[in-house]
Amino acid sequence: MPTLSRTDQVISLLDKALSTVFGTHSASRPTPRPASDSGASLSPQERALSVSLMRVNHVGEVCAQALYDSQALSTSNPALKAQFAAAAREETDHLAWTEARLTELGGRTSWLNPLWYAGAFGLGVIAGRIGDAASLGFVVETERQVEQHLMLHLDRLPATDAESRAIVAQMREDEARHANAAERAGGAPLPLPVRWAMRGMAKLMTATAHHI
Repeated sequence: MPTLSRTDQVISLLDKALSTVFGTHSASRPTPRPASDSGASLSPQERALSVSLMRVNHVGEVCAQALYDSQALSTSNPALKAQFAAAAREETDHLAWTEARLTELGGRTSWLNPLWYAGAFGLGVIAGRIGDAASLGFVVETERQVEQHLMLHLDRLPATDAESRAIVAQMREDEARHANAAERAGGAPLPLPVRWAMRGMAKLMTATAHHI
């Protein structure tokens, strides 16, 4: 396969960014569904909560696309490029699932998605420039935090919203697998202050995306 020029890479990345932030996405896997349909309807309060939580989850997937795009660009290791690309494809499924669920619930995605994408892309580039071990360590820490965040959402989502819960449960399983793969590939543990900073930024993002 021919190597893209730097200009072509930039054009490709801009196209991917615009598609991620403004496009409509298709999943390669079927949307996770609950084992049985309870037939229960959501109250207005439950629906509003589910919309807010699924919007936060959608933002997380926008950031995941930016993270894997930037790190695939930064590494010269073909095996890591392939690993990042495979993870990004599964994150695209998450993007499509959360997007579709928001539509079903009558909700919307975050108005700040361009900002979220740009910020995550910048962090991914910085991690990638430090080296592959740091880049993979950044993936491990990010995915571990996302896994914990999704566990909290499973606790908070209404029990009657079986559809959203099934999506979040599958996302959590995928994120844990991505973290394990990055760890096996040589991800180095990040310094504690960096992990604290990442947690602080994640809290700011989730609190904002819950409403905007």
